[in-house]
Amino acid sequence: MNLEPILLKVNKPSQYLGNEINVVKKDFDKTYIRFALCFPDFYTIGMSNLGLRIIYGILNNIEDVVCERVFLPEPDLERFLEKENTRIFSWESKRRLVDFDIIGFSLSYELTYPNVLKILDLADIPLYSTERKDYPLIIAGGPCSINPEPLADFFDLFIIGEAEEVIIKIIDIYRQLKKKNSDKKPSKEECLHNFKYLEGVYIPSFYDVSYHNDGTIKSFSPNVKDAPLPIKKQYLKNIENSFYPTKWLIPYIELTHDRLILEIMRGCPNFCRFCQARSFYYPYRIRSVGKLLELAKELFFLTGYEELSLGGLSVCDYPYMGELLENLDNEFKEKKLLVSFSSLRHKKIIGELISNFDILKKGGLTFAPETASERLRKIINKDFDIEEFLSVVDKAYQRGFNHIKLYFIIGLPSEKNQDLDGIIEMAYRLYDFIKKKYKRTLRINLSINPFVPKPHTPFQWFSMEDLEKIKEKEEYLFLKAKPYKWLKISFHNRYMSFLECFLSRADRRVSRVIYRAYKKGAVFGSLNSQFSFDIWKSAFKEEKIDPNFYVLRNFNKEEIFPWDFIDIGVSKEVLWQEFQKSIE
Repeated sequence: MNLEPILLKVNKPSQYLGNEINVVKKDFDKTYIRFALCFPDFYTIGMSNLGLRIIYGILNNIEDVVCERVFLPEPDLERFLEKENTRIFSWESKRRLVDFDIIGFSLSYELTYPNVLKILDLADIPLYSTERKDYPLIIAGGPCSINPEPLADFFDLFIIGEAEEVIIKIIDIYRQLKKKNSDKKPSKEECLHNFKYLEGVYIPSFYDVSYHNDGTIKSFSPNVKDAPLPIKKQYLKNIENSFYPTKWLIPYIELTHDRLILEIMRGCPNFCRFCQARSFYYPYRIRSVGKLLELAKELFFLTGYEELSLGGLSVCDYPYMGELLENLDNEFKEKKLLVSFSSLRHKKIIGELISNFDILKKGGLTFAPETASERLRKIINKDFDIEEFLSVVDKAYQRGFNHIKLYFIIGLPSEKNQDLDGIIEMAYRLYDFIKKKYKRTLRINLSINPFVPKPHTPFQWFSMEDLEKIKEKEEYLFLKAKPYKWLKISFHNRYMSFLECFLSRADRRVSRVIYRAYKKGAVFGSLNSQFSFDIWKSAFKEEKIDPNFYVLRNFNKEEIFPWDFIDIGVSKEVLWQEFQKSIE
């Protein structure tokens, strides 16, 4: 495809070139298996995703496989493609998606579900799995696979959990089937019946769901021989020696998170009762300091980036953080590489590390107290000590960190106005502490997010709070914060949170709602500026689906959840016991 006429008519044309530094270029026509790796969002967001980079590297390290990237085109390019009746293309070789053997989507955020359908539409591929026969296999993985049912009608299979090892097994089986068929593409039916034996692979069409009159699930059962139940979530057992993408692709435009990421751990040693990420990445695993230093050196050598972010769910709990920073400081201080954290815990050791190492990037620090109420902290099982927190901020301020961002959740079970007051009081106490000690100001940002009960957590039995109540709480907090000019408060779109809750807790019946919303224009919905709740309300009405059934209803202990067929490694009984502790 000749891109030149297109690039002259779109914004940020360099994002579509597919020739970034460290990009993998293989001869498309000479490779045996062709895999299109799709991220259903814009390039600047997708290229900030570590999971996409890992799978891209793993597949391209296989000699007879070519893996090329596909992203959601921005609106100006999308309009051009539709006007010219041109199909969406892969970034590297500009091939049509129908020319690939397998198309794999990385699902990391529920509000991008309509974007999946948009990419398939732009590729001229039927949206429903039942309508696809002589087309590439359409598969998916990523954090949203922890409840794949809302997208069950659109995908041929899902990888449940971490995909590094499973995707290689899928490729191996596909290769065998292709050779068996005299180098011709094997049929979808043949592929799926062979893939079903792989742990962590879920094929929706191999299972039937029935429902009670009240809408809850009556049964979930296989409809083909040997289809496994439950599906065991996969995780990388040997993270120390696993593949890591040190040939970091360097784009020509700024990304949402434009820096190197060094993943120091997976999973989390804490057990916050609302947190789904812990369930997806369970169990807790770490890389050694020696391995991390080796990866950091290679990343820096192959890219020249000036910032290295330490990645993980709770990096402050990495047990050898002092040793790691000391090694990074010795290696990179003279090379002007700075180390940053995405989010911090308030532990005393963090204050000590901030005091000791100049390699840490100055500016702002982010903490997630979640709530300022000790009573609510016990309910969500969140450890937070305000005195220890003040000590950490004190040391950070001395070292030039003059901006603090705090994440809070509102709408938690049993929350009262006093709990909301505590948010502003905590911010004021922090500000007053610094002002009195240093006679200077501290900038504080509060990010307020509605509570979203998620699958495979102890809080999956709770409902989300009514939108009107959330609105009242937002207005209450806004008025409380208004007198303080040093305090900036922002609220996550509550309608987006409502929809996130709906899509994360729904069953396969809502596939038709996603389809209807997509047809009405619900694309780019992960962007606040493009999100329209009215479109979704119309889709709910036309498909006769009540979203409140999934969002505003406390679930019963006995009922079958849409995601119960997945074994995450923590039993439902254990989650129920934790839920009971939260309401005692």
